[in-house]
Amino acid sequence: MDALECIKTRRTVRKFKDEAIPQETLRELISAASFSPAWKNTRVARYTVITDRAAIARIAAQGVLGNAHNAGIINGAPCLIVQSAVNKLAGYEKDGTPSTVKGDGYTMYDCGISAQSLSLAAHALGLGSVIMGIIDYDTIASIIALPEDETVTAAIAVGYPESIPACPPKYTVDEMARFI
Repeated sequence: MDALECIKTRRTVRKFKDEAIPQETLRELISAASFSPAWKNTRVARYTVITDRAAIARIAAQGVLGNAHNAGIINGAPCLIVQSAVNKLAGYEKDGTPSTVKGDGYTMYDCGISAQSLSLAAHALGLGSVIMGIIDYDTIASIIALPEDETVTAAIAVGYPESIPACPPKYTVDEMARFI
């Protein structure tokens, strides 16, 4: 599948088959994410790949701010990938001063790009994914023993899709863009 087809056919998947994902496939997802562009090539995104059912259940029970929908997604996924970021790299000079008025805003920008690269790679490999932000970042960081210099940025449920959702309505080019 070419890049445009991958972008246009990728869907957010929230229900997965009860089928383990081979470790080599999971490694391929992380490798694909590593090719994402990043602020001054700082590559702040990091990933904790969780396939242990007890750890996944603990995050579903304690790390979703009581959101039953996200708990169900996490519990139904054969893999949960927690994305984190190394603090104070993207958007900063080597001496630690912000490079732009956006400060550490580039951290989330770079992590978003990396998460999308991972999600597109998942789609290309026959997997589905959903990037979740309604999570308890600090609790998840504690559960996975995240290094102190990192911050959780997202939780990504990954698995073989139970079904492929229909494409939701999209804006037209004229609704989204101005040409000057």
